[in-house]
Amino acid sequence: MKFEGTAVAMVTPFTANNKIDEETFRSNINFLIENGVDGLLAAGTTGESATITYNEQKTLIDILVDEVNGRVATFAGAGSNSTNEALNLVKYANNAGADFALVITPYYNKPQEHGLIQHYKLINNFADMPIVVYNVPSRTGVDMSVESIIEIASLNNIVGIKEANPNVDKTSAIYKSLINNDLEDKFFILSGNDDLIVPLMSIGAKGVVSVVANVDPYRISQMVNSFKNGDIKKAKGLHFTLYDLMKVLFIESNPVPTKYALNLMGKHVGNVRLPLVPLTTEHKQDIENCLKELGLV
Repeated sequence: MKFEGTAVAMVTPFTANNKIDEETFRSNINFLIENGVDGLLAAGTTGESATITYNEQKTLIDILVDEVNGRVATFAGAGSNSTNEALNLVKYANNAGADFALVITPYYNKPQEHGLIQHYKLINNFADMPIVVYNVPSRTGVDMSVESIIEIASLNNIVGIKEANPNVDKTSAIYKSLINNDLEDKFFILSGNDDLIVPLMSIGAKGVVSVVANVDPYRISQMVNSFKNGDIKKAKGLHFTLYDLMKVLFIESNPVPTKYALNLMGKHVGNVRLPLVPLTTEHKQDIENCLKELGLV
């Protein structure tokens, strides 16, 4: 199964008493689809997967699949630093009807390269659905090597990677190795960094799993679609139009700035869960100014 285009790493809205706000989550799903995105991810890092419970993670997957109802691709955040727990989440996502499971490299325990390979091989062998690997060394403490990525890319259920290593040369190496191993058509690359969408698409990436698209889904989608359709000038222009937003939404730990921006836009997604805390006062004006410049508030 293939994916190309803009997928959104959705925030998880919380009520005033810190419960999942299902109504707002469903509303945001429709807002994003109406603004042209191609896929939605629930319970990823931006969705505060580290502090939602196992049952809440399942609930978010269920709501996502139900509300999307086949209109765009659905990605279920299904990673864990426990291989067994990740496998169970992938199985749950499959039974729930999600199109893809996004499985992060195990964090904190920092497995060796051959441990990473065994992690994905086991999940591949015992869960029958398309799996997208998520490599984000800034969050996990491990950076999956090009050689390991190519080894697991040949597995039948491993169909792509969200690559969030900011080293563009590494993505070049991945893509060159995919071509050399006749895996280019079987395995896709998605940018895991909004500010690298256009650069990575220029060397073979098929799109993005975006944080910024929570806030400006229309222009992120337009940027990706413009590049796909060969209008590089328009894609480049949108890249620079959105560049300040791409930076300011990471001025503090994700998704703190994004939730603040969405609340300013009237999306009422609530606060973040501890140990994350609301945006500091010194950065609030930066986000407000950026949103005003883009006509988002």
